[in-house]
Amino acid sequence: MYDVIVIGARCAGSPAAMLFARQGYRVLLLEKARFPQDTLSSHYIHQPGVALLGRWGLLDRLRDAGCPPIDRESYQGPGVRMDGFSLPVDGYRTTYAPRRFVLDPILAAGAVDSGADFRESCAVTDLLWEDDRVVGVRYTTPEGTEATERARLVVGADGMRSLVARKVGAQNVVEHPRMTCVYYSYWSGVNTGFELSERPGRWVAALPTNDDLTLIMTYFPQGEFSEVRHAVETHYLEAVRSTTPALYERMSAGTREEQMYGTGHQENYFRKAYGPGWVLLGDAVHHKDSITARGITDAFIQAQSLTDLIGEGLHDDTAVQAALRRYEADLHDVFLNFYQGVLNVAELKPEGRTEMLRKLVGHQGLIDRYFSTVSGACTFDDFYNAELLTVLDQS
Repeated sequence: MYDVIVIGARCAGSPAAMLFARQGYRVLLLEKARFPQDTLSSHYIHQPGVALLGRWGLLDRLRDAGCPPIDRESYQGPGVRMDGFSLPVDGYRTTYAPRRFVLDPILAAGAVDSGADFRESCAVTDLLWEDDRVVGVRYTTPEGTEATERARLVVGADGMRSLVARKVGAQNVVEHPRMTCVYYSYWSGVNTGFELSERPGRWVAALPTNDDLTLIMTYFPQGEFSEVRHAVETHYLEAVRSTTPALYERMSAGTREEQMYGTGHQENYFRKAYGPGWVLLGDAVHHKDSITARGITDAFIQAQSLTDLIGEGLHDDTAVQAALRRYEADLHDVFLNFYQGVLNVAELKPEGRTEMLRKLVGHQGLIDRYFSTVSGACTFDDFYNAELLTVLDQS
């Protein structure tokens, strides 16, 4: 019998398994894929996520894997351009945008090195119950046979379409409609840093990633999904050309190295986070539009929060219940402002926001603090301070 079974070994599950194992628990980490395997992702790790990789001893592995550092950000919207970067977190200011077939195996290896039992190509098919409590999982092995394992706690880190959430009946407690659809690919020969550009109805992001490639992403309103999906490359190229012509010129001189990837199914929700014998983590418990690339960083923060709160109390039912209640409350306290901010950006209506941003030009400290609200290095309350209000009143 295990202490903890974690379902899903990507950005939420592997760190949770690693941290539980470091606390001395016997941990089983199950993953339906076989690494390395890619997955849809916006790739970017904000400063709080980089700081956690440093804290966990995994950042050097990411650097050694050839992921280029990012230390500058540009934003261009209607009538405004800003250059700067987020403030540091725990001394870490440089960020990274790794390919997922690079990052996810590093995270899983961290779990294994910490003592977790990691089994790939194992698809969980059901949960085991005793009375009203989850006590384990049923899964298929790589050989196709059925197996079961039991644990004190089952962690569903199995994504937006979480089997665990479905089996326990975890309902959405906050929910909003889909806002955007996104398509992207990888380009060689395109010299770029971290660039964000928008106009009404369009958002374009460019980031350097592994193998000297540039990730170029385009966002469209959800209402255009049916049209865009039937002519993806045409709409993709036109979105870049009409939103950021300078980037389009560099793309025209470069080469697209991979197929187009994308989705129109970006849900926005918080789910019920826990119940007897189970807890949800990462996209399984909270998902939002990828337009501000919060997913990886949020998953890291949640894994650290969950394992810290449970601490040494896993075998004390009263302590576990108190920890899980606090975990659920913290999810809303920590991420609700980010969630609303993402929905505001995902409306793809920049006019009101850019009116304010134009007033920040020439005030580098405020520009960096604005970027910091997206990264999580600065709270929204701290951004809207007396200095900002003075600048806005004078403009």
